Amino acid sequence: MSKRERQRRIKQAFMDDPFLTDEEMAKRCKVSIQTIRLDRLELGISELRERIKHMAENHFDRVRSLLVEEVIGDIVDLQLDHSGVSVLEIKKEHVFARNQIARGHILFAQANSLAVALVNSEVALTGSAEIRFIRPARLGEKCIAHATVIKKKASRLQVDVKTKINGEVVFQGIFYVYRLEDDELVPANEEEH
Repeated sequence: MSKRERQRRIKQAFMDDPFLTDEEMAKRCKVSIQTIRLDRLELGISELRERIKHMAENHFDRVRSLLVEEVIGDIVDLQLDHSGVSVLEIKKEHVFARNQIARGHILFAQANSLAVALVNSEVALTGSAEIRFIRPARLGEKCIAHATVIKKKASRLQVDVKTKINGEVVFQGIFYVYRLEDDELVPANEEEH
């Protein structure tokens, strides 16, 4: 394929999926990673970390229920009381040294903090969660969590979170998140799960 066609495809691919890595794009275009990097520079497309950082900065100011240092991962899309997306790259401090597999509480924390961040309230707490680990995440993998509110009441949201790596679901959970209203939290054992 010509350079012009390749750059057109690269530009469109990064618009469709800003989480694409240079390695993934190189495989798609059947060229070297260096060629993709040069094309991306020519097109003015920043590297993955900068794209994620920029997206996170544009969305975090909407979060009411958490401070930036309390969120696990980078929130890159957020529609309060509706949906959100966060990205977490598995780093050395997230894994067991012996096998380079992410500790389970890391994936849970990413999903839980995203579910809490969705709540349009100053204080939101997880009352309970039904979770399932489908496969381990490993060092260097990029976990993309998608959260969607599936049921909403005045004091509670039911949030479905699916975390994927390269399009494959690796974690899923339903989180029951409560808003603090009138200085009282609705009891976690409230029926209707």
